[in-house]
Amino acid sequence: MLLEEGIIARIHRACARQTLSVTRIVEDCLTRIRDHDQQGAGLNAVVAVNDDQALESARKLDDFHARNRQLAGPLHGVPVVIKDNFHTVDMPTRGSCVALSDQPGALESTITRKLRQAGAIMLAKTNMHELALAGTTISSLAGQTRNPYDLTRTPGGSSGGTGAALAAGYGLVGLGTDTVNSIRSPASANGLVGLRPTRGLVSRAGIIPVCESQDTAGPLVHTVADAARVLNVIAGFDPADPATACAPGRVPPCYLQAMAGSTLKGARIGVMRSLFGHGPEHEPVNAVMERALEAMRDAGAHCVDIHDDRVDSPQVIRDLDVQRWEFRELFNAYLQERQDPGIRSLTDLINDGRHHPPLGAFLNQANTVENRWVDTEYLSRLAGMARLRRHLLFLMADHDVDVVVYPLQKRLVVPLDQPDQADRNGIVAAVTGLPAINVPAGFSEPDNHAPVGVPVGLDMLGRPFDEVRLLQIAGAFERALPVRQSPRGLPDIWSLWDDAAPDR
Repeated sequence: MLLEEGIIARIHRACARQTLSVTRIVEDCLTRIRDHDQQGAGLNAVVAVNDDQALESARKLDDFHARNRQLAGPLHGVPVVIKDNFHTVDMPTRGSCVALSDQPGALESTITRKLRQAGAIMLAKTNMHELALAGTTISSLAGQTRNPYDLTRTPGGSSGGTGAALAAGYGLVGLGTDTVNSIRSPASANGLVGLRPTRGLVSRAGIIPVCESQDTAGPLVHTVADAARVLNVIAGFDPADPATACAPGRVPPCYLQAMAGSTLKGARIGVMRSLFGHGPEHEPVNAVMERALEAMRDAGAHCVDIHDDRVDSPQVIRDLDVQRWEFRELFNAYLQERQDPGIRSLTDLINDGRHHPPLGAFLNQANTVENRWVDTEYLSRLAGMARLRRHLLFLMADHDVDVVVYPLQKRLVVPLDQPDQADRNGIVAAVTGLPAINVPAGFSEPDNHAPVGVPVGLDMLGRPFDEVRLLQIAGAFERALPVRQSPRGLPDIWSLWDDAAPDR
């Protein structure tokens, strides 16, 4: 039942019965942060906490329900942990870069505004790989975030602070951005569901940009049903982000209702074998993937192997990624809107020097791009993106499959001493703009560092604006293979409310 309808529905039933208050939910999440972020496990996932305003919002929601006998919205009382590149008026937004101002500004992202209107509570800002430019979640502002399942490993990235915070029970919903892997990598590494929507379905307004052609934003959550519930709130046209002009007519009345009764029986699943690793370092992930595919077959799905060397992540990263060409123009425009008193341009940031040192090479390269529209390599890469998108859609049609699956990470998330997150496949969705969702698929074998094992996620790629089918298959897979376990010493946050929120 928990997987069928999600965690949010469960706490809403308890709130409706007045056996659980939003104030208690927020207090319990704040206690988790105090006990485990800098103390206890020492995850170092949070860069700012909205204590007083979150509790004030919780009390107002409890008062609203007491007076009106109804919930304030579809996300009533849901505590949200937010990647530090989403602007909020009540907390600083710094992209986890110490050089940017620590004063809250007047900007508010469209997504966080929509969440507030739906009744959600903005609880905390989370550490990220600085400026969302890599995948191990280390920054000049907060240092290294650790994985709650294995404290010697990274939590994925760049939204790794959000992933670690959710896995540790700091909130019920998290926000991340995804330019290459950055929602789905932390989802995979922390046993969560992470959704990268079709580019243009969700607004990016009010978010520190990286790359116009590849940026998107979306939720990290504990269940597919909760992802659908959040998507229903954040999807749609926003005049502040022209890319969303293609969203009207593409958003169903309710993603959650569209998932109802979904099953894997008769589903056709394309298995993109070119995105699997073949070395000994890939064996733990491959073992989890094969068990996941077997569970799909047992549930009635037909799995179709697809072999195509043109769908190759290292080649796509090398030949199609356009972050270097687009970053300077976008970042400079953002800084002008931000009106930071100290950093007004990428050149200022480079000269200031207060950024995570390994970012220097990228920042300097990006700062040399004067006019991307006369750069033949940039234009060639854009054309290559369109070709790959057409090719993937052709493969899906030719093999008559609903979705394509593969491991988001070919190997386990890397240890803390590694400078880069190796062997990731998220670039395929990033450069094509196609929707993808990562769902927990299992764990590696437990060891002394990882008492329940290291989480492994299965990525599902769908057709443009076909999030409904993607969510249906992801939800059915989640129920067919319910593998989620909480990290050792960090029981699932909703178990604190078992007394208040019986299933029925």
